[in-house]
Amino acid sequence: MGSDSSEVLYEMYGRVAVIKLNRPEARNCIGPRTHVELIDAWTRFRDDDDAFVAVMTGVGDKAFCAGADLKAVAQLVPGTPAEVAANNRGERPGYLGPSRWTDIYKPIIAAVNGVAYAGGLEWACFADIRIAEEHASFGVTCRRWNIGLADGGTVRLPRIVGTGRALELIITGRVIDAREALAIGLANEVVPSGQSLTRALELAQFIAELPQEAIRTDKESVARGYGRPLGEAMMIEAECFNRLIGSPDMQEGLRRFAERDHPDRRAGEPPVTPGLVRG
Repeated sequence: MGSDSSEVLYEMYGRVAVIKLNRPEARNCIGPRTHVELIDAWTRFRDDDDAFVAVMTGVGDKAFCAGADLKAVAQLVPGTPAEVAANNRGERPGYLGPSRWTDIYKPIIAAVNGVAYAGGLEWACFADIRIAEEHASFGVTCRRWNIGLADGGTVRLPRIVGTGRALELIITGRVIDAREALAIGLANEVVPSGQSLTRALELAQFIAELPQEAIRTDKESVARGYGRPLGEAMMIEAECFNRLIGSPDMQEGLRRFAERDHPDRRAGEPPVTPGLVRG
């Protein structure tokens, strides 16, 4: 857990890791120190077997993240031809933390508690699910300064909202509110101001109650198979599924199904997950 002076806070709530950008005075912009602390936080989440779900948010009520700290941009971008080449080869994590990582198959939720601009929008797109507060807004605002997207925005945003919608936002730099984000599929849910972290934690804790291995292999199949020819994507899905066959986790799931041994089905006890519950 980071100290109050840390630019990224890491907190555990049971099986849920909450990663908070902690620069509210700078609208949670990401500078060189934030970059390093984000790498540390996401490495910790990725490698911790006891952390099942991550929630990312910003401290304060104004911003999820307003992107890069442009006053320190020279320290964020590669300064030598060798560093540029390493970035081009995919050997660096990203300019704003590990935003180029593609192999975290644990679920990730963004609690968007204010502006999500430029690199902040890219970090929102890093998540699998986005819970937006009613005053939140989203935009490729770096368009105004002739700065491109470099942390996954041109790749992830089209996958979430479709190419046409994504190109409109990327080309125009237009800022959209939470309701429009919901309408185009960028936000999964809109909640009252001040409630995104509460709702994200509620959802994360529900997900953490589910068996995890099949969630992770299914997310991996989506991530690796998207955009590939149908046959290739099917082979990736088969590979991911076949890793589960015969595993202790899947065998336990089959036993629980056969014996109706599930917390939602135990007589006299309230359901643990909001799944299928028969009276």
